[in-house]
Amino acid sequence: MSARHFLSLMDFTPDELASVIRRGVELKHLRDQSVLFEPLKGRVLGMIFEKSSTRTRLSFEAGMIQLGGQAIFLSPRDTQLGRGEPIGDCAIVMSRMLDAVMIRTFAHGTLTEFAANSRVPVINGLSDDLHPCQLLADMQTFLEHRGSIQGKTVAWVGDGNNMCNTYIEAAIQFGFHLRIACPQGYEPSARFLEMAGNRVTVLRDPYEAVAGAHLVSTDVWTSMGQEEETAQRLARFAPYQVNRALLDHAAGDVLFMHCLPAHRGEEISHDLLDDPRSVAWDQAENRLHAQKALLERLVAPGYRPA
Repeated sequence: MSARHFLSLMDFTPDELASVIRRGVELKHLRDQSVLFEPLKGRVLGMIFEKSSTRTRLSFEAGMIQLGGQAIFLSPRDTQLGRGEPIGDCAIVMSRMLDAVMIRTFAHGTLTEFAANSRVPVINGLSDDLHPCQLLADMQTFLEHRGSIQGKTVAWVGDGNNMCNTYIEAAIQFGFHLRIACPQGYEPSARFLEMAGNRVTVLRDPYEAVAGAHLVSTDVWTSMGQEEETAQRLARFAPYQVNRALLDHAAGDVLFMHCLPAHRGEEISHDLLDDPRSVAWDQAENRLHAQKALLERLVAPGYRPA
């Protein structure tokens, strides 16, 4: 199979990632100017959702429509995957009917197995390991507000989850230093830390992590599939809430991001999304624009990178 997939930020070169983000900015401007641009006319994206979503479904579905194509939503009960059909068999059949497939799933192995058997591009809409499309939006948002993130300091505060793993990949690919503040036992995956080397520092003190940081990001303390751990996690993560007092220790021009949905009063204070340093709403919107740029690169006939 020769299709180009996007399962991880590491699937693209740093220059390719930068090109996608610049293109996301351009497509955002076209949208703001009501310019009709339909390079994916007649193309169809299949969207497999094993995990529920608001932003991922809206951004991919709206993005395909705005680019002139269509998107088909598939839950486990809508496909034979939910009844035990082998992933590889499903990939072979679906990729003969579709132009690309986006999968939002639990096990990252579902993505890699599907991609290995697909003749069309496969996009990671989220797995338990990684969330690369979200980081495209985050990096576009930082670029729009502050310019290049290369050489900057980013702080991740909270659980070492799939978002944290993807921030580690972003540190490598975009050239920033990442400080991670998390409780003992909730560190990100060791293989990602090993890959990053001295570009990433793991700390216990959130104030130490955010000191002088140009970007501070967090996520919910209890991810999908971890609901039975909620009480334990609330107790362990209580000192890691991001609030205005914590942001005051960051750089004067710090930006705050959250991939949403947010649990106000838990990982963030009730008022943080209203703080002028928060760009979470721009960040959410940029899922649409960054993913349109990604879809254009992977699916548009005759596309050539800038």
